[in-house]
Amino acid sequence: MQQRDKLFINGKWVAPHGTGLIDVIHSTTEAVMGRIPEGHARDAEDAIQAARAAFDSWSATPPSVRAGYIRKIAEGLKERSEELAQLIAGEVGMPIKLARAIQVGGPVYNWAQAAKLLETFPFEEEVGNSLVLREPVGVVAAITPWNYPLNQITLKVAPALAAGCTVVLKPSEVAPLNAFVLAEVIEAAGLPPGVFNLVTGYGPVVGEVLASHPEVDMVSFTGSTRAGKRVSELGAQSVKRVALELGGKSASVILDDADLAAAVKGTIGACFLNSGQTCSAHTRMLVPRARYDEVKAIARKVADSFTVGDPLQETSRLGPLISAAQKDRVTGYIQRGINEGAELVAGGPEAPEGLDKGFFVKPTVLGNVDPRATVAQEEIFGPVLSIICYDTEEDAVRIANDSIYGLGGGVWSGDEARAIRVARRIRTGQVDINGGPFNMQAPFGGYKQSGNGREAGKYGLEEFLEYKALQLKKPAA
Repeated sequence: MQQRDKLFINGKWVAPHGTGLIDVIHSTTEAVMGRIPEGHARDAEDAIQAARAAFDSWSATPPSVRAGYIRKIAEGLKERSEELAQLIAGEVGMPIKLARAIQVGGPVYNWAQAAKLLETFPFEEEVGNSLVLREPVGVVAAITPWNYPLNQITLKVAPALAAGCTVVLKPSEVAPLNAFVLAEVIEAAGLPPGVFNLVTGYGPVVGEVLASHPEVDMVSFTGSTRAGKRVSELGAQSVKRVALELGGKSASVILDDADLAAAVKGTIGACFLNSGQTCSAHTRMLVPRARYDEVKAIARKVADSFTVGDPLQETSRLGPLISAAQKDRVTGYIQRGINEGAELVAGGPEAPEGLDKGFFVKPTVLGNVDPRATVAQEEIFGPVLSIICYDTEEDAVRIANDSIYGLGGGVWSGDEARAIRVARRIRTGQVDINGGPFNMQAPFGGYKQSGNGREAGKYGLEEFLEYKALQLKKPAA
């Protein structure tokens, strides 16, 4: 078991102001796998003051020097990859092969990319008689979720540091152990004191201080839409910049000329990744009404092929959910979907056979779901797919857009140009065309109540920069 009793503030491991500890629960065994400090409001204050004191010097550090530190962090994480993969597989429940590639491989890549981006990023340009500068926004509070813990930390902290900002990180208290490893790597890289600070604890205590504090210039938050609204309210009091990456209810639109088998398989894969604990998961599959019976047969076979089990077993394709509360929430939604008239195609609310311990849920497909049903409108955050029938292409676009969210989605068609035409009409931040792979340099973020701002690539770096225009007096002709 990992016992963490200190916070990382101003370049040192320091005792928190309070004495409380938070248990970290292993998602498969339900045993306590670690403990972390329950941060106090004063710990958040100390971290903010440290970040503020470090800002002037760090923001004036040349980009090439900042890149050197960031590259060291990428190398340090790579050296501890297996340790991190095992930790996150335990915390979150993602099968180990996927945890290595996605939960750790993604962050290592993104730290390295942030360093590489600094080699070419234009921090200033001449526009007429103006010299337009891109300057760091200031002290950044990064509040991150549990589903892709290290990657969501990375997509905020790496570009913020690259931009010249200083950072206070509050990771999710549900999957926080990986953040302590990152802090150790940052310490070993020799980052100047106060540039990066780690404070763990609960959102209503630590998070509220970070979101409301006048010395914080920007809050970057990933989590639920409800919590994102609260962060926005608090941030508005000091007119700080707020970037939000929130919930989703993404639609995968399968057009009538699509390769049905590939489209259904691809959609289910995009729905069940990380046991459905993905904000951009394709949880609504829109299919032509005339093809429903074919779709149902394919979907049942694909869903049944997802082996549920211990994420540390190489044969497991679907691990547990993060917590008992999440398991209860997801099985409750499955039962509600059935009660509201959906056809149970695969899975169901009962525990998977032989898995009495651990937060496991059967991979579930609900068929003939009404577009306005609860399971078609609310984010479930589990391995639950809703099949929704449509009559015309126009009808499919309308249903896809009938959501308070707009984060991800997909369009499948035998004609790529047609798929792109339909994708242009869907109000969402990303659309996969015929299963196009995730691009870590493309902007990631949402429309509507899925949030605002973008992460990843140069777009993620730009989020942490302000424009400044210097009007130059040109010599008379």
